[in-house]
Amino acid sequence: MNPNKTINLDYRRLVRISKGLDVSSHPQQIRIALLSDAATQQFVPVLKALLHENGIGASFYEGPFDAIELETINPASGLYQFKPDFVILLNATQALRSRYYSHGLEAEFERIPRTWNAIQSSSLCRVIQCNFPLPYERPFGQFDLKLQNSFYTAVQSLNSHLATLVKDQGNVLLCDLESVASDLGRRNWFDDRLWDMCKTFCALDHLPAAAQAMVDLVLASLGRVVKCVILDLDNTLWGGVVGDLGYAGVEIAAHGDGEAFYRFQQFLLSLKNRGILLAVCSKNDLSNAVAVFESNPNMVLKRADITVFMANWENKADNIRQIRDTLQIGFDSMVFLDDNPFERNLVRNFLPDVIVPELPEDPADYISAISSLNLFEVTAFSREDVARSALYKEEADRREAQNSFTDINEFLKSLEMRAAIARFQEEEITRIEQLFLRSNQFNLTTHRYSAAECRALMNNKQGCIPLQISLQDRFGAHGLISIVVAWPQADTLFISDWLMSCRVLGRGVEQYVMNHVFATARELGLKTVSGDYLPTAKNAMVKDFWQRFGFEHAGGTSWRRPVAAYQDIPVHITELAPELAAH
Repeated sequence: MNPNKTINLDYRRLVRISKGLDVSSHPQQIRIALLSDAATQQFVPVLKALLHENGIGASFYEGPFDAIELETINPASGLYQFKPDFVILLNATQALRSRYYSHGLEAEFERIPRTWNAIQSSSLCRVIQCNFPLPYERPFGQFDLKLQNSFYTAVQSLNSHLATLVKDQGNVLLCDLESVASDLGRRNWFDDRLWDMCKTFCALDHLPAAAQAMVDLVLASLGRVVKCVILDLDNTLWGGVVGDLGYAGVEIAAHGDGEAFYRFQQFLLSLKNRGILLAVCSKNDLSNAVAVFESNPNMVLKRADITVFMANWENKADNIRQIRDTLQIGFDSMVFLDDNPFERNLVRNFLPDVIVPELPEDPADYISAISSLNLFEVTAFSREDVARSALYKEEADRREAQNSFTDINEFLKSLEMRAAIARFQEEEITRIEQLFLRSNQFNLTTHRYSAAECRALMNNKQGCIPLQISLQDRFGAHGLISIVVAWPQADTLFISDWLMSCRVLGRGVEQYVMNHVFATARELGLKTVSGDYLPTAKNAMVKDFWQRFGFEHAGGTSWRRPVAAYQDIPVHITELAPELAAH
């Protein structure tokens, strides 16, 4: 989403923006195909305008009306000639109603997944499948829920079926239009006269809400994800001021006074458990702030749930900069939650990339207000997400250990690092996809590969060498932390992708991997290693990457170095068998 801005989903405003819009002005360009059994002429301008407001230029292919199957099963159709990055499948409840009363919905349970398979057999694009807003009519009233074959229960069953099927479809995402319609109210969502006149799937005023749900999925697929929530404490995480009330006097409880804060902490804990880092940025004495986490029995969040704890009397913008430097993530992947309008505006002013939502005055409304912004959209979930807080805690232990050394080489040697390099493995595809989507700073070309594209690289045994790198040390496992994709071409090994988690910078990982790259080139009898650097707004840290390894500029974005001229660089990393890295 746009940082610091309330999402303005006014249909007429977005249509005005879309008129005369030059999408080519954006550095990030995508191609979206929209296939539907509803009319889409009013919908595409809204999608285009919302993507534009998020800094993305989108070109669209609108398939013929109600021709989803014809477009997807024909390899020569306009869909595949367009070569989309995303295909949105928008099925209208109104069209489904007509099919239900003609011949039932049994065929729909097979038709929709068959469409996914047809697309995936001809394209590596992502598929966004919309589910169905439930109809407002129930001929049997509430007794409809006990029937198996009413239209209402049939749509419920179809939505449930799609949700089950999509779990095994890594390249298919489900857009929950039923949730959007329920939030707005189904009787408000549907406009039967508009459907009769021009086959528009919902009321015009609600087209932006539907478009925003799809845009959220597109943004998450492109790596626009929140990685950290930064929390104020007094009157944000608990009621009252701990400096005045003491750790036992602040308001937080499962019932009665403080219940709103208790529920809010439960919500935050659920974010932490799915891989979002939690940090504290509070104007407080550190000992008072920590005491609430450690000694108040009503606290849901504990000190161990907080990855970075900043409690002092310094400027909050400066503290957030320090949090960012500690976590090595971008400001645009951070959300700052504070009840104080002055602090929110200060952070917006000095750190405009940080997402700073407005919080309502009543803490009972915090969760509702934050949830309405859908800040935490995600397209994949891996075991590294579950362990993310622990990984950063181990990293803090490493930094503490480093302070006891005066020689960096002695410190690196003490870590007892072990690395495993292997071709992409099926069980790591989700994590590999996440690294491609989320790595921005240490990423030489910032190509964004979907799970299907990662799998295609893995299965390309002749023309591609896709490498995953895992790292362990005496403090624990870093997990899969780097990716290199190499292509033997004539007498050259071409590196199309090299990216790495910033958590392991300065450990010698890139030197260890470069040694492996040149060893691979020698084994293949190649004379040169080459690679590209494509500058972006975020990857300046690797602008001299190739130069540091003695590569010479070969024109444009390309760098080259002869294999014979490369000497292995000493590192304090030993080899770990790939089958042991997973443990």
